Amino acid sequence: MDFMKALPNNIPETPPDPSIRDLFQKREQEFLSRFGTPSLQATRRLSETTVCNIRTPFQLDRDRIVYSNSFRRLKYKTQVFLSPLGDHYRTRLTHTLEVAEIARNIARAMRMNEDLAEAVALGHDLGHTPFGHAGEIALTEIHSPYFTHSNQSLRVVDTLENKGQGLNLTREVRDGILKHSKGFGNIIPAVPGETAVTVEGRIVRIADIMAYLNHDLDDALRGKVITMDEVPDICLKKLGKSHSVRASTMIENLVSHSGPKNGRFVLELGQDVFSAMTLLRKCLYEKVYRSPRVHNEFFKAKKIIEGLYRHFIHHPDHLQLELEKMEMAPWEADKNSLKRSVCDVIASMTDRYALEIYSKLFLPNPLV
Repeated sequence: MDFMKALPNNIPETPPDPSIRDLFQKREQEFLSRFGTPSLQATRRLSETTVCNIRTPFQLDRDRIVYSNSFRRLKYKTQVFLSPLGDHYRTRLTHTLEVAEIARNIARAMRMNEDLAEAVALGHDLGHTPFGHAGEIALTEIHSPYFTHSNQSLRVVDTLENKGQGLNLTREVRDGILKHSKGFGNIIPAVPGETAVTVEGRIVRIADIMAYLNHDLDDALRGKVITMDEVPDICLKKLGKSHSVRASTMIENLVSHSGPKNGRFVLELGQDVFSAMTLLRKCLYEKVYRSPRVHNEFFKAKKIIEGLYRHFIHHPDHLQLELEKMEMAPWEADKNSLKRSVCDVIASMTDRYALEIYSKLFLPNPLV
């Protein structure tokens, strides 16, 4: 008698053992606040046929960002000081790492999804130009008034990375990357639609401010652009006189004042700390970012960006070589695509690479 034929047809199959990802997502459901974002509900920009059995979607997003070319290039992109010679000045990469650490600490304390906060933080500045905001202003003036580094960061992860295929990140991470920037607007904006749809994305927006307020002041003091006497006394009194004290004060104040309100989770700062942060940011804009020493260097950097832009517009063959070097998709033979690709290449350059190309193109090479 055939044993298999004798078995009843309704015997259920043995369920497969849960994967590491399954166990982690179950732990998320047990730990996360009801306002947190479980990775189980994450959706990707494009559907994928394979599923990682170890990492959750947000953990996978984090890894895709860290292993990208754009992330590695952040090492040689300006934060405030252009191509600083000192080993201890921040770059766009160290800024990104500090934002990620602050965001994770806040998310953990609030029982939000740390992996989502970290992924957004690590990807938030991927589209930043060389020479910091000077490069961004230059591309705004010469390419498009709508150019922003936050839009460019989303373009990097959607279109430019992976030889034009993009990283295919989740909707939640992409939204946080797009809406991380605040310019000189309110530290915690109240206008609907200005901030991320997830609490974790909104945490990154504030973590970004906390990070640069702290380390830009640190670097400005180190570079003797400003002295401690020029920092308003109330900022030092309310926030602290050292980097670690200021960071702890800001984080703890945000955690203690935030919470559920009218059915949603609201991020808030105490009035004293909020006022001190606002005043410190005003001080940095006036005495550091717009100081003659920093501003004059930014003016020179804008000239480099403008020169490279015009060169590539008139030399598309050279543009194509740079696209291949950066492992980006080739430009298509039409005027709009050419300008867009020129913008993409320049925005992707590091400070030192932009300087190197500009030097070769426009400065005389002495005979040896």
